[in-house]
Amino acid sequence: MDYETIHIPGSIQPHGVLLVLSTHELTIVQVSSNTHEYLGKHPQDLLGQPLSNLLDAAHFRTVQQYLQHERDGVNSFKLPILTTVGERYFDAILHCTEDRVILELEPTTCVTQTSFLNFDLLVSGAIAKMQRTSDLKQFLHLVAEEYRKITDFDRVMVYQFDHQQAGSVIAEAKREDLSSYLGLHYPATDIPEPVRQLYTRCLIRFIPDFNAQSVPLIPQPTNLTPNVDLSLSVLRSVHPCCTEYHQNMGVTAILVISLIHDQKLWGLISCHHQTPKYLPYEVRKVCECLGRIVSLELAHKVSHFELDYKVRLKSLQSEFIKSISQADNFLEAIINPEVRLLEFVNAQGAAVCLGNEITLIGATPEFEEVRDLMEWVDTQIDESLFFTDSLPKLYPAAVKFKNSASGLLVLRISKVRRYHILWFRPEVIQTVNWAGNPHESIQVDVNGNMILCPRTSFELWQEIVRFTSLPWKPYERESALDLRNAIVGVVLSKADELAKMNLELERRNQELSSFAYAASHDLKEPLRGIYNYSTVLLEDYAQAIGEDGIEYLQTLVSLSQRMEALINALLRLSQLGQAELNLQATNLNELLDQVIYVFRASRPQASLDIRVCKPLPTIQCDPVLVSEVFTNLIVNAFKYNNKTEKWVEIGFLNTQETHSSIIVYVRDNGIGIPKHHYQNIFRLFKRLYSQEKYGGGTGAGLAIAKKIVELHGGNIWVDSTVGIGSIFYFMLE
Repeated sequence: MDYETIHIPGSIQPHGVLLVLSTHELTIVQVSSNTHEYLGKHPQDLLGQPLSNLLDAAHFRTVQQYLQHERDGVNSFKLPILTTVGERYFDAILHCTEDRVILELEPTTCVTQTSFLNFDLLVSGAIAKMQRTSDLKQFLHLVAEEYRKITDFDRVMVYQFDHQQAGSVIAEAKREDLSSYLGLHYPATDIPEPVRQLYTRCLIRFIPDFNAQSVPLIPQPTNLTPNVDLSLSVLRSVHPCCTEYHQNMGVTAILVISLIHDQKLWGLISCHHQTPKYLPYEVRKVCECLGRIVSLELAHKVSHFELDYKVRLKSLQSEFIKSISQADNFLEAIINPEVRLLEFVNAQGAAVCLGNEITLIGATPEFEEVRDLMEWVDTQIDESLFFTDSLPKLYPAAVKFKNSASGLLVLRISKVRRYHILWFRPEVIQTVNWAGNPHESIQVDVNGNMILCPRTSFELWQEIVRFTSLPWKPYERESALDLRNAIVGVVLSKADELAKMNLELERRNQELSSFAYAASHDLKEPLRGIYNYSTVLLEDYAQAIGEDGIEYLQTLVSLSQRMEALINALLRLSQLGQAELNLQATNLNELLDQVIYVFRASRPQASLDIRVCKPLPTIQCDPVLVSEVFTNLIVNAFKYNNKTEKWVEIGFLNTQETHSSIIVYVRDNGIGIPKHHYQNIFRLFKRLYSQEKYGGGTGAGLAIAKKIVELHGGNIWVDSTVGIGSIFYFMLE
């Protein structure tokens, strides 16, 4: 059924009269068809007539004054009208739409407005009790009891919406012979979004008799005169689906008061009666006013609960900041003690990801699962925070570890360094007591479109909610953001100290680089002499020294060549430490073409398929040094490969950072690298295989590549599978 037009039904409930007036002249342009019953005049006798024909001069001026001074709200006042059966009194309810004035009249026997003293008598005791109650649940039960006293309805329920807009009965006051609805849940579809919007705009809804026939407005609307907006009308007719829904529950009359918290619909006070029940307009206004007070008190009670929790979180935060500021090891300060990091957001597990280093705490997925999850998270997080209480629904691979991570909260500490903290919550298999099967409210028509229908069963029905954790509350998310700010603050406070240390380290590194350069340069002269004299002996005195002597001299020549290669590598590293970068805009495609050309020219017999998947970008870098990085990675891809058809693929990954910080990768189908050697391969002169295997080499190429990348302020790392191949990634700042 169509709920989009619920605010323009074109009809009203029959316990009153509605007049639609033109905005300025106050001419009657539309009326409900029951005017004769209440006013003694047929609709045709009223249409087109000025309102002043119906009211005496004094009360007509009263209407004009309200419209002049209070057009934005709903106004109510007592209004006598002379009818064919004499003078009758009405509760007049007046409000404006965009282009019309709506005047509603409900008959009343009371000729005076309710005084403040009468209002105070009705609600002052209830308000005093509510204010004395600090416990939220006890407060809401008290609300239900007080509303039942005021209205004398059979049942009063306080109904709260959760984060998914489903609702539950959290407080109830009822006749003793009625079965309880306390604790029952209702799906979000029971109250469609257009209805929720009306509850937010109009804080009270009264239907005294669901069996009563609605009264149409006259004249009927046309394409030129659409139905008037009755959103704020107290007499607005009832949607058929709403009628059937409540009749299925055995309810004939309802009064509903909206509870607003943070300008949102937090819940409803829902009063049910099994027989028709009329409440005077003034009593309903008392209920509405009390509802506003309840909403204010509700905000106070909820805020008080949240404040206690926030105070505890702030205490944790202070302790955390103190330990970080005093710690030498950042990671150790975060993860010890473990329970503190988990308590920040009430999680059962966490993963601290600092670059490629991942530390797991508490109940978490496996290490590789967390690593894969981080790759997915990088595509989801926009700012500093990402959260979900249904991770498997967004990331299907999470089904495997739903018992530890159905809920995920991610805090990004640094974009550039890929520093993140991930918190996990397990699946909570919740047995929810539904008031009937929630799926019965949704049916599909012949065209395959979903339609909303009233449910017919209100027996206890249970549904298991799977792949879902407890939701991350707003103040828990705020706590995570506060943690990030605290970490950043500590880091900034240590910036001066680190700067001084860096200056000292830079001075010492320069001294070491100078020493390494001098030492390697001076070693080359005697080494060259050993090589030359050994070569002379082999060429001119071979016959004199015999076969054993020749073998010894050949070994000496080989060792001297090996020694020279090592010294050259050491010399190259020392030069890198002293050199300044020659940064310039560099087209990586042109640079790579030159590297490939030199590689093929120096190895004409090499069979290596070099693939470039898509054009590379232009970035700021030192082209000579970056050429050396590409050269070392391509040479290694060729050397450490035992396949018949060798290939290497070069490309880049798009990131959310600036264009200059793209991640370049070099992938091969070589022998692969065991995971426990990922860091060792970047150490100087570290070889994983003997000198005789895979074409020799000094073991300095990757160390030099790492040094060049770090000079650019970047990072280099590897991901590999033994027997399948390796992928080297590097990023330049």
